[in-house]
Amino acid sequence: MNEKNRNINGVITPTEKANIFSNSLGFIKKNWIGFTLLASLYAIILVLEQVLPVSSMLFVVLKKGAIYALVAVSMNLCNGFTGLFSLGQAGFMLIGAYIYGIFTIPLEARAAVYQYFDGGIINFTVPVPVALIMAGLAAALFAYLIGLPVLRLKSDYLAIATLGFAEIIRAFFQWDKLGPVTNGSNLLRRFPVFSSTLYPFVVSSICITIIVLLINSSYGRAFKAIRDDEVAAEAMGINLAKHKQLSFTISSFFAGVGGALLAMYQTTVQAAPFKAAMTYEILLIVVIGGIGSVTGSVLSSFLFIACSEWWLRFLDSETYIGSFRIPLLASGFRKVVFSIIIMIIVLFYSQGIMGTNEISIDALLRFFKKLFRKGSKEEAT
Repeated sequence: MNEKNRNINGVITPTEKANIFSNSLGFIKKNWIGFTLLASLYAIILVLEQVLPVSSMLFVVLKKGAIYALVAVSMNLCNGFTGLFSLGQAGFMLIGAYIYGIFTIPLEARAAVYQYFDGGIINFTVPVPVALIMAGLAAALFAYLIGLPVLRLKSDYLAIATLGFAEIIRAFFQWDKLGPVTNGSNLLRRFPVFSSTLYPFVVSSICITIIVLLINSSYGRAFKAIRDDEVAAEAMGINLAKHKQLSFTISSFFAGVGGALLAMYQTTVQAAPFKAAMTYEILLIVVIGGIGSVTGSVLSSFLFIACSEWWLRFLDSETYIGSFRIPLLASGFRKVVFSIIIMIIVLFYSQGIMGTNEISIDALLRFFKKLFRKGSKEEAT
């Protein structure tokens, strides 16, 4: 096998190891405009936090949107870039949320939280950053074990199997025998949470950047080759089992981190909300944004949360114009309109908003330059 084939197979050669640092610097230099815009976004959020009230719905959308963006991109890594139709995302988020809560509850609060289990059996805490990494590692470990038998399946069978495992995990964490660790079906609470909107943005940005770097690496090229044609990929020397397992495990790691962030956002953890419906929401975000597009998943996450949590809320309240009551506006109508909007997007944008394309800073600059030149020529004539 030649050098090119070894690279596409995901094997890091000594030359690549020596160039990792220089490549990272090159990536930063190449995308300095994007990093500048991201820093500007952080500055705007910081200013908004000083101006707007804490209860503003804008912060709800930004916080939850950032968390869902991370989970959607992690799901896209598995479903969109590797072609593995997995529906176990809610289960891995649950693992991450529980691991974070279990290991960050202060010692003095454990007696009150684990009141039915004599204060539990975990008698130590870890710092929040360590707990976030532990949440991802725990989800990745479960994914690795689940992937050993499940990744032999394909298409709908894989989706059904992963969905079933997610439900098993949810029931497992509510088992009373595990109560001294998971608190059974009771709430986990009093763990550290974030107060600033910047926190989920920063964590999600770091994780999504790592995923993008992975997608653009030799491993990412191997993932795409498997997605496009497994037979051809295997003929090129790509180890299908190894790379499928790797993609599935890494995707689950970031889903676990997303679950920990969601626990911090909700301030409590319980297994009940992590149902199949949560996985369907994430899958819907990926489909709307475009299967195989990172920026599409990020954009659709914020649009999805803004529509479902904020922009369409007025449809759930009765509205009068004088004495005339506007028909249909009542509790639950928001969901009907939201479903219709999603159907329209799916019908007219069958590949999602972005398809397999990405928002490129260079492309935007070229577009505005071309637009500026066109305007200058029209003025000249």
